[in-house]
Amino acid sequence: MTRAALALVVALAALVAGCGFGGGDDSENGAAPERSTTRVEVIRSLGKGDGFDPQAIYKEEAPGVVTVVSLFDADSLTDLQDSSGGVGSGFVIDGDGEIATNAHVVTTGEVPDLREARKVFVEFADGNQVEATVRGYDPDADVALLKVDPTGLTLRPLPLGVSEKVAVGTPVAAIGSPFSERQSLSVGVVSAVDRSISGLTAFQISGAIQTDAAINPGNSGGPLVNPDGEVIGINQQIKTSSGGGEGVGFAVPVDVAKRSLEQLRSEGEVSYAFLGVETVAIYPQLRERFDLPVGKGAWVQRVTSGGPADDVGVRAGGDDETTFQVRRYRTGGDVITGIDGRPVDDPDDLSRAVGLLEPRTTVKLEVWRDGQRRELDVKLDERPLQEAPTGG
Repeated sequence: MTRAALALVVALAALVAGCGFGGGDDSENGAAPERSTTRVEVIRSLGKGDGFDPQAIYKEEAPGVVTVVSLFDADSLTDLQDSSGGVGSGFVIDGDGEIATNAHVVTTGEVPDLREARKVFVEFADGNQVEATVRGYDPDADVALLKVDPTGLTLRPLPLGVSEKVAVGTPVAAIGSPFSERQSLSVGVVSAVDRSISGLTAFQISGAIQTDAAINPGNSGGPLVNPDGEVIGINQQIKTSSGGGEGVGFAVPVDVAKRSLEQLRSEGEVSYAFLGVETVAIYPQLRERFDLPVGKGAWVQRVTSGGPADDVGVRAGGDDETTFQVRRYRTGGDVITGIDGRPVDDPDDLSRAVGLLEPRTTVKLEVWRDGQRRELDVKLDERPLQEAPTGG
């Protein structure tokens, strides 16, 4: 999927006219008005298990959701032309003025030549408008960390939940600025979990959440929240044939986002582990056709030369390909069924497990070869920017 398919709207002057941002100084002499101390409001409990209440969610969560405007080539919003700026969403994550959003909201271009916005502005629900600095961005997970001076602002940090246990059918709410219509609420359910979606690199984002809550250009970077008001994902992209929301939206899982935000806060960048294999999922007919030793796992098709898996002798499929049903397969490769005691039922399990580990971590792989179970100790490397074998 191209960057054009991501839920970031290119901001024309007409679109941002309603955002409330001015192109001039805050006062006649250009100095910012004096502001008082920061006020941090803690979100009260929405009552776990009390059902889905969109009105309560909006009342408590919307004050913590912001509109993010990025300027790339323009000096002010009044100078905006096509591709010179964009509008997205974000949300407050602490009382120090940190804000989470998508990397593609505050960058332009393609990896490895991403270009950060010259200026980023944030508008809060109460109308306050301030300039933000980009603490860092993670193109692999499409996450960015912004920072504003909290002095004089009322901040409403949103609680971060856990995405690993999110179930299909869970009611969810999305809050953001679709088409620059700030503080908009849409509701729906989790349509699917464990999806793989495109980030800004060649690697996929594993464990993504699919929802039918309306997500449109401008929702990028806003929160997807569960009935308890906890953020379970960062709205990231839509799948569309018309350019608008069609009930198929995707969010970066908050478990991935939390790891990214922590490293951006401490290091300014994020590193990911790399195993160096390309794998495919196993299903009953495939197992029977190729006489595979197990019914679940990640069947290795290719191994990156000189990569961690290659170094410990993980076996790839042979050079000859066999067509079965709708695709070609390389026979003879290992089947990976576990990593550090965690079961691997398919390539997404492997990608997700490797993606949450640090480079240079040593892990134990459980593999099946020639009908025998083996264990291999692998020292993971750091993920490269471009090469992206499926499965880590």
